[in-house]
Amino acid sequence: MTEGILLTSVALGGVALGALFGVWFVARRRAPSAPPTADASTLDPGVANVLAVLRSAAVVLDDDDRTVRASAAAHAFGLVRAGHLAHAQLERLAGEVRRTGVVHDGEYELARGPLGAGTLVLQVRIARLGQHHVLVLADDRTEARRLDAIRRDFVVNVSHELKTPVGALTLLAETVEGAADDPAAVRRFAGRIRVEATRLATLVQEIIELSRLQVANPLGELQKVDLDAVVAEAVDRAATVADAKNVAVAHDSAPGAIVYGNREMLVTALRNLLDNAVAYSDPGSRVAVSVRDRDSLVEVAIVDSGIGIAPENQSRVFERFYRVDDARSRKTGGTGLGLSIVKHIALEHGGDIVLWSRLGHGSTFTLRLPSASSPEAPGKSAGAAVPRPARRSDRTSELTADKGAAT
Repeated sequence: MTEGILLTSVALGGVALGALFGVWFVARRRAPSAPPTADASTLDPGVANVLAVLRSAAVVLDDDDRTVRASAAAHAFGLVRAGHLAHAQLERLAGEVRRTGVVHDGEYELARGPLGAGTLVLQVRIARLGQHHVLVLADDRTEARRLDAIRRDFVVNVSHELKTPVGALTLLAETVEGAADDPAAVRRFAGRIRVEATRLATLVQEIIELSRLQVANPLGELQKVDLDAVVAEAVDRAATVADAKNVAVAHDSAPGAIVYGNREMLVTALRNLLDNAVAYSDPGSRVAVSVRDRDSLVEVAIVDSGIGIAPENQSRVFERFYRVDDARSRKTGGTGLGLSIVKHIALEHGGDIVLWSRLGHGSTFTLRLPSASSPEAPGKSAGAAVPRPARRSDRTSELTADKGAAT
């Protein structure tokens, strides 16, 4: 009897507990769910997906200025370090935007890293992203600002260079006008006018050539070019100046030396190198040109036995308007643009220009281009040939065998 009463009590208790659980479950399903607590350490998935496809470097900061998310570009620019913005100036601006809610946009020159003097120019935009985050976007403007500086310097240099021949022509014209009754003086000053006019025309032409090389795709459609023929044409064009100075120009050949490129530009490059060699050679000396096709490169070496170039000047001779000796350049009619044009043409063809020189022993300029049979040639792939150091032994046998001879 007692056992039956106990079993009955347990059964009634189970029914009551089940009823209570059922009521709680129904109430739980019908009750509205409470909003989730905002977490400042996480981003909405949609926002994260948008940030992932931005081209700008992107950094998201939380309320404590800790990095929640940083793109690969942000790391590459050095914007983030140890979980925070690497630049105190940007961190301060982010704090201001967090307090005021006003979007900030500006350009800043910032250090590339904790060491060295390298800098980046970044266009930075900072804005609030929801209640707990601040977004920092940065675009690299370093190259654009560098090109702007180059253009400004170029305009200044051109203006300065044009003043000299234009001023000389004006002065000479006034002198001729005043010497109208002296035929000998008129002839003398007329010759000076012709020299200055030629110099001015050369300068303008070289400025035009340099400008052409700085536009997109200056070479146009690449063609196979026979460098032997290019050398022959360049030597022929330089013959008048060389003969006037009594400088012999000798060249050997390498049949089948073919490159991809623009024939006229290559002729211009070699002509500039030849004119430079002749200008700085003594009367009665010799300039030698050799062509070699080896190691997937075609090399054209222009060798002179002139005054040579000091080591401290060799790294600068390819800069625009740079002259080792201003007085000698005025005498020879040099503009300081010829070697800069050569460098640009070499680079556009996927090659380079190498200088060897020693004071009193002359100079060797070697133009190196990918051979048309090379897989690195510009016409076959985007890669450029890997440069090899120039060797003095590459100077041609004609110069060493008959140094200083004239024909």
